[in-house]
Amino acid sequence: MKPAKVAIVGFGTIGSGVARLLLEHPERIARRAARPVELVRVIDPDTKRERNVDLPSGMLSDDLDAMLADPSITAVVQLIGGLEPARSIMLRILESGKDVITANKALLAQHGPELFEAARGLERSIAFEAAVAGGVPIIAAISECLTANQIDSIQAILNGTSNFILTEMEQRGSSYEATVAEAQQRGYAEADPTMDVDGSDAAQKLAILSHLAFGAKVDWRAIPRMGIQSVTADDMRYARELGYHIKLLAVAQDNHGELELHVSPTLVRQGTPLSEVSGAFNAIRVHGDAVGRLFFQGLGAGQMPTASAVVADLIDTVVGRMGITFKTLNLWSDAHHPPVPLRDPAAVPGRFYLRMNVEDRPGVMSSIAGVLGEHGISIASLIQHEAPQFVENSGTASAETATAEKEAAAKQAATAEAAGQRHEGNIVPMVIMTHRATEGQLADAMKRLDTLSCVYPGTIRMRVRD
Repeated sequence: MKPAKVAIVGFGTIGSGVARLLLEHPERIARRAARPVELVRVIDPDTKRERNVDLPSGMLSDDLDAMLADPSITAVVQLIGGLEPARSIMLRILESGKDVITANKALLAQHGPELFEAARGLERSIAFEAAVAGGVPIIAAISECLTANQIDSIQAILNGTSNFILTEMEQRGSSYEATVAEAQQRGYAEADPTMDVDGSDAAQKLAILSHLAFGAKVDWRAIPRMGIQSVTADDMRYARELGYHIKLLAVAQDNHGELELHVSPTLVRQGTPLSEVSGAFNAIRVHGDAVGRLFFQGLGAGQMPTASAVVADLIDTVVGRMGITFKTLNLWSDAHHPPVPLRDPAAVPGRFYLRMNVEDRPGVMSSIAGVLGEHGISIASLIQHEAPQFVENSGTASAETATAEKEAAAKQAATAEAAGQRHEGNIVPMVIMTHRATEGQLADAMKRLDTLSCVYPGTIRMRVRD
């Protein structure tokens, strides 16, 4: 059968992995695609940089126009990151009559409606399995395999960098800053890890999954999100003492026709599948009304796991399955999905973890409980160690940890003094687990707690998933 000729645009880490699979395993790819799949061009502005794959002579070029003008190329793997020129190049590829395979979740989260409408008008397709959770086949699972279901909820760990950082902090008792540096050394985190650690990357992926599962068209920037920057080794120890692990959790849940969306560090009950996902792995828990609970886990990033998803999409495109699926799903189309109302974030209920540093004197607990009570929040449990006792009994604590805690307390005292707050006595940590309350109730209560003279600035709030 006549070979399918394809090209790659963007020859970085993932592009090199895709080229390796196509060049090193042509027989395997041909069997799955029912025809040879021939990589004929690789386009990248940097043609001199070393890669871990050897291309045939003349295949690598910086001439995008020549590739677009070649009518024999029917599908293009577009692996340019960011928004521009990725958006413009994808539109040009579609206009040249070629199907697109991409791993750019930021581009789809922000410009999905425009790009998918353009593809439909040109009778082309866009495949994007690799855009969410790397090698984990969650896009196909939700958009194809589970279409007999009404999906009720998605709870997911969608950022491997953050999960690696949190895992290392818990297992080693190291600080956030030290663990980020280690993640950068290992290649898990970028030089600027902001998008990973502040929840933005997970929010972009959640926006895509929410559209597939619920038909929601939501700007990822509107999804309430909180990063992991404020999580400390102390929080890890307290969570473990309470029977939880801390994960950066992305949640989409249908509540009586309203969609709850948020990304935040969350205490997840030990022994549940999500809580035991460690290192740079991703995991997605999906609940459908017919199938029940499903759990997907795997590497959410990295050269070959992501390349695996890209090449699978390429095979589907060459076979023709992707064209049928793309046309049938009619993604990001106003005609296909009625609007899905989003739930007011302040009305979202749940249990919460609060960690604050307070003065060690009579009446403090009464004052804090009074503020919470005024806002309709009841206390489920309380931990308050004397600072020296906590250090001795924490198991993983060390002289280094004790010094860090002492320095943190001194810093908080200095911050409070600079803000004009007067405090007396020793500083001790206090951890409160609440019964169910709304996000709005907690936010209002925390504003009031911050005004108490016995509470130092920097109270930490996290959601709890049992």
